[in-house]
Amino acid sequence: MLVWPVALGLSIAGSAGGLLVAGLLLAFHQDVRSRLVPWLVSYAVGTLLGAALLALAPEALKTLAPATALGTLLGGILTFFILEKLVLWRHCHDAGECSVHRSTAALVIVGDAVHTFVDGVVIAAAVLISVPLGVTTALAIIAHEIPQEAGDFAVLLSAGFSRARALLLNLTSAAGGVLGAMLMLLSGTEAPRLIPYVLAFAAGNFMYVAMSDLIPTLHRGQLDTSAVRQVTLIALGVLTIAVL
Repeated sequence: MLVWPVALGLSIAGSAGGLLVAGLLLAFHQDVRSRLVPWLVSYAVGTLLGAALLALAPEALKTLAPATALGTLLGGILTFFILEKLVLWRHCHDAGECSVHRSTAALVIVGDAVHTFVDGVVIAAAVLISVPLGVTTALAIIAHEIPQEAGDFAVLLSAGFSRARALLLNLTSAAGGVLGAMLMLLSGTEAPRLIPYVLAFAAGNFMYVAMSDLIPTLHRGQLDTSAVRQVTLIALGVLTIAVL
């Protein structure tokens, strides 16, 4: 039963950890946030790609045939493309304002709930393989959540919510991570069969977010114009996953 507290604890950390750090970031002056958030985005690219290609995909390939594992990974990429088109998975990494969500603050909460639910499933599946894999997965999720939640926080504030209300709404949506983890843990005898598919699917999720959302933003120089700093922080993110 040790798996339960570890999986639930990591799912809470993955769902709420990034949110709480993002909330602390908003306490800093705008100039400080403008420096920190872009650095966190670059670091998140490294952790997401590292977790996808060095941890999740290799683990899935231990059980699944290459065509099946990579097909499931591709399915993950396409699924999150569709979710983003439906505005259920739209990310905002600007701690000031995100015009995409300005008139759709409610969708921020819906999107976060969907997001954290999937994250909870992924973390629990990883823990069922091994605790270190669960920690690696949770770290990648937290690294990505910090800049995303900072942006989403700013969206709610610009929509007229107080800081306390915005924090409460985001914490409520973070409960989806615990529900996702519990669902995975309660799958019982189906878990061993489902886990490699969940991991491959999650690898597609991580790769999609990193390569379609974060990296293009870095290329446009909207967050950080220093290519050397971007590459250094991405490499640090990959290294963090590699050494865990």
